[in-house]
Amino acid sequence: MTIGLRDLWLGVGGDPRGVLRLPDVSFRAVVIDSREVQPGDCFVALPGTRHDGHAFVGDALERGATVALVSRVPESLSASVVEVSAYPTTSVSLPLLLQVPDTLAALQRAAAYWRSRFAPRVVGITGSVGKTSTKEMTAAVLRQRYHTLWSRASYNNEIGLPLTLLHLDATHEVVVLEMGAYVPGDIAALCDIAHPDIGVITLVGVSHLERMGSVERIWEAKSELVRALPATGVAVLNWDDPRVRRMAEVTQARVFRYGLTPEADLWADGVESLGLEGIRFTFHYGQDVIPVHLPWLGQHSVHTALRAAAVGLLLDMEWEAIVAGLQDTEAQVRIMVVPGVRDTKIIDDTYNASPESMLAALNLLAHLDGRRVAILGDMLELGSYEEIGHRRVGARAAEVVDRLITVGERARWIAEEAVAAGMAPEHVYRAQNVEEAIAQAQAWLEPGDFVLVKASRALALERVVDALRQEGSD
Repeated sequence: MTIGLRDLWLGVGGDPRGVLRLPDVSFRAVVIDSREVQPGDCFVALPGTRHDGHAFVGDALERGATVALVSRVPESLSASVVEVSAYPTTSVSLPLLLQVPDTLAALQRAAAYWRSRFAPRVVGITGSVGKTSTKEMTAAVLRQRYHTLWSRASYNNEIGLPLTLLHLDATHEVVVLEMGAYVPGDIAALCDIAHPDIGVITLVGVSHLERMGSVERIWEAKSELVRALPATGVAVLNWDDPRVRRMAEVTQARVFRYGLTPEADLWADGVESLGLEGIRFTFHYGQDVIPVHLPWLGQHSVHTALRAAAVGLLLDMEWEAIVAGLQDTEAQVRIMVVPGVRDTKIIDDTYNASPESMLAALNLLAHLDGRRVAILGDMLELGSYEEIGHRRVGARAAEVVDRLITVGERARWIAEEAVAAGMAPEHVYRAQNVEEAIAQAQAWLEPGDFVLVKASRALALERVVDALRQEGSD
């Protein structure tokens, strides 16, 4: 079940007197891409930087949408039109164009109204890195016991979060939501819609520094989640990150600490990377000592496990169910290992990159036995930290990799620093584009190599992975 037309009408501010004039129908889904419309859907026409959804209302109706939420009525459409500023005086037929002043604001209001109809526990997750993997792992844990709704893909913004909440129904006991921030105020706005009572902070780093302006402004933006929690809520804070620790001072909620220190409420030690076989470590919680072996890649995944386990403990789950959820391999969303040409293994971590996540990927590579090749591209939106961040990665690459290929103008600092740190210049190649990187990799690769591919999403290094993937591999 998803929201119905009458609730949508009330949610976007329609006059309650008009409800009985509307058909009593529920939508199969609420969608913003006309190509995804199926019969019975509600289509929301959102304006965009490249395309305006109003240009595709006709296509949505042809595909079977019963209602389209619009701010202006496209010409030559065979559909009823109702403005929410008025109310219908006669019964309305489908298909229907529901006209509002602002379709995005209406989508958000509808989601907030629909959320208020139910009483699930809502978990909000934010931080500079690790949001999506934490969301996936937390959902994997919680669904061992609870009927759980969670945001798919990276539905973490002012559009994706409302679309997720519009799938809420009375059977859902828990909702897990990723919350991203483009500018300060974004997470506060998402909290106004979702009303989380558990807030998880991963860490505060330099991702998006160019956009935010300073690390302090990033901290302010991420802290909006714990500031929004009620006094009855819980702020789950990374006690290994001094910036996240400070958030304990700005929340009225109870603080639950996690990390690699015994000071934390839930902590881990004995961390051992098993390369592509996963990680091994021990949880400590009060008198509980829980050794685990998980199929996740990289030591940084221990913090992801701590976050997911913390939420499970806060929701009264037993360790057996928590560990079963953590061992769900489908929740591993970021790093993929695929067979490569010439009997190599490609570590595909091309989703995005920051200095923190780049260093974590290199640390994973360091635990693999074999020749190591890294194909690393630009990290974007680092602002004043841009050169420093790339050079930190280059210094670590010199310690880990046998061959280094960089892609992009900013990545030249990775190459320069790797050579400065002692890497042989003939083992470093600065590619100007993806095609050059592919050609050099094909010239260098030998059987048994491990190849890490990582950069900011805009570099499109998945093209490198596709080119180096063993033909026919999935």
